[in-house]
Amino acid sequence: MTRLPPFRTGKRRVEKGHVHATDDLEIPFAVIEGAQEGPRLLVTAGVHGSEFCSIEAALRLVRKPPENLKGTLVVLPILNTQAFMRRSIYVMPQDGKNLNRVFPGKVDGTASERLAHWLVTTVYPEVDAYLDLHGGDLDESLVPFSLFPNGSEASLGLASAFGLSIAVSAGGEGYTINAAHKVGVPGIIAEVSGNGLWDDNSVGALTAGVQRVMKHLDMIPGPVQAAAQERPQVVKMWVPPAPVAGLWYPAKELSEPVAAGETLGEIRDVFGEVLATIPSQESGFILYRLTSLSVNKGEALLGVATPVSGK
Repeated sequence: MTRLPPFRTGKRRVEKGHVHATDDLEIPFAVIEGAQEGPRLLVTAGVHGSEFCSIEAALRLVRKPPENLKGTLVVLPILNTQAFMRRSIYVMPQDGKNLNRVFPGKVDGTASERLAHWLVTTVYPEVDAYLDLHGGDLDESLVPFSLFPNGSEASLGLASAFGLSIAVSAGGEGYTINAAHKVGVPGIIAEVSGNGLWDDNSVGALTAGVQRVMKHLDMIPGPVQAAAQERPQVVKMWVPPAPVAGLWYPAKELSEPVAAGETLGEIRDVFGEVLATIPSQESGFILYRLTSLSVNKGEALLGVATPVSGK
């Protein structure tokens, strides 16, 4: 197939298969439509191919029956298929680029840029809301959190419905959800688990969040598993990059508080000499961190979350 099936036909159905998103990239899909008209919800996973928790959660959604469903659930469970099979961290093996940094993409660009362009031009305009599931890559641990485009109240509403306790107000360019926001589609990224690990609890946290969003959108009747809190804590996040390559020794654990100016960790050489000390520019707490001993220049070391007042 070179095009996805229509998302709205007015008939109860399940369509599954593979679509050529680009000439040289085929990805799996499922379109699940209920008999009653309702919103069209897009769920993607595998933007980062080794975040297996998110992929397994999306694969379980593919099996959702259309009975009692209002509207359409569209699932693209493994966008970065080669990275999934090769256990590649962050990047698409075809071009070495991070798919979640190249949106809105380019029609004549590299593999990741063309895939991003396909999503932005052919899929996003056909949906009403968007959930991009992530799971903590092979080299990172994290506290479960969601991200939403800064200033999008509809997206914050999705984050509240999804039910993770922390929501990051995210700006910047290149991300799936920011590109969706620019074409009028509210969306969030949901992060659960870490180091590529998955089990029923972590996968269940993602699928339960999707169910809550579907209830929020009046796509399913419920009941659904309640979130632990009514609204997430809204934060902004500061992410220091590694100034040099070397061995990474973090000084802080997940959720641990940090003061501005406090040392977050050190990068050393193989003989233990300190090459760089990383001070925090912000106060807050550790939301995620690099868990690998090796680090390359420019790679993200950790995320410091700072609560946003008034949210």
